[in-house]
Amino acid sequence: MRRFAENFLCMLGAEPKKPKGSGQISDEVRRIMEIKRQDTSGLKEHLHEQARQQPRHKWRNRRWIVLVAVNLLFVLSFWLDIQILEGALTGSRFVGFHLIDLNAALQVMLAHKHIIVNLVIGTFTIFLLWVLLGGRSFCSWVCPYHLLSELTEKIHVVLMRRKIVTNREFHRGTRTVFWVLFVVLAFVTGYTVFETLSPVGILSRALIYGPGLALGWIFLLLLFEVFWSRRAWCRYVCPIGLTYGVVGAISPLQISYHVEPCFHEGDCRKVCLVPHALDVTIKGRATETQMGLGPDCTRCGLCVDACPTGALRFEVKGLSKLL
Repeated sequence: MRRFAENFLCMLGAEPKKPKGSGQISDEVRRIMEIKRQDTSGLKEHLHEQARQQPRHKWRNRRWIVLVAVNLLFVLSFWLDIQILEGALTGSRFVGFHLIDLNAALQVMLAHKHIIVNLVIGTFTIFLLWVLLGGRSFCSWVCPYHLLSELTEKIHVVLMRRKIVTNREFHRGTRTVFWVLFVVLAFVTGYTVFETLSPVGILSRALIYGPGLALGWIFLLLLFEVFWSRRAWCRYVCPIGLTYGVVGAISPLQISYHVEPCFHEGDCRKVCLVPHALDVTIKGRATETQMGLGPDCTRCGLCVDACPTGALRFEVKGLSKLL
């Protein structure tokens, strides 16, 4: 329960806590760390050699395929009038089942100042889906802006290496402040302010119904992320990620960290959208031999691909690793 509470607070913006003394670190973890300090058998080199023989973008490629397929299904359903997946990501219907984005439903009900039964029914299916899959999986496996931002991030990284730009970071709690701000604005103004600005809705509707002037806002956001702050919208503003993080806090599907094969090189944290979720991979931070990454993890799999020793794995709680 303590670990769950700490992960939840980190998602809201708190800094990860270091173990207070050796008393919080299990005997098995201490034993493993001592063995690794004394290792003379070449275990690290062996694990790295194995990693070099495996594909490096397996989970990224799978995720991109799923993300494109989901958004393409919206487009084809509309243009071919096959009525499989109608609507957009903020609100849709899949073969008769209503699917309403949780954050959008919250904004609408706050704006109308009463509970709308149809929205509650539509959100229930989505709620169950993301409880099972991990709430922030939506961000990396479905959200079209995530893909655009991920691709333009490569430009930002190149510019940083050439020392043309520097990355400005903000306090992670900024996202929580924006979540509260959009909630208050919806309630006070009676208007869903966030839905007007949301890149998710704008891009989803543009893909399905055609482009509009609102795409200019997306262009400005991407420029800001390329030249000023890396992945700024997802990291510091978007309330959707926070909402789905709360929903997925009890999800059985997670990326888990295993202490024994880890040599704390930090490759995983370099590629992660939410590197604080990987705080346990820092030497001396893990308290158990196996630990889930917590609710703010997007389950994108970039850290799994980047880890040279297989210390990070997709797993279902209580079951062995998926792949």
